[in-house]
Amino acid sequence: MAETYILSYLPLFYNDLEEKVAYITDVLLNSDAANNLLDAVEKAIMDRLPFAESFEKYHSKKERKYLYYRIYVKGYTIYYVVIPAEHGKKIMEVRRILHNLQDRDQYI
Repeated sequence: MAETYILSYLPLFYNDLEEKVAYITDVLLNSDAANNLLDAVEKAIMDRLPFAESFEKYHSKKERKYLYYRIYVKGYTIYYVVIPAEHGKKIMEVRRILHNLQDRDQYI
């Protein structure tokens, strides 16, 4: 039987994403690029949802209750975990989006 995943987002993810979009829109003055990033992020997450545990694990330097997984999108990395839930379902909880030049060890 295939796994069923429920999608969930931490507020921290939304804060990260809003920060990236605001920078692209307000500092770089490129609203088209900001919208393209939003579309790409949404598509990548939705494409990953049916297969959340079938991809590369990220081993944080910090002790974690759940393993992190990564999704790469346009110079950014999305970090998520998979949490067991009731009735054979699991939660794919999207936690952070960081630019590839950010120090991930500081945030993850």
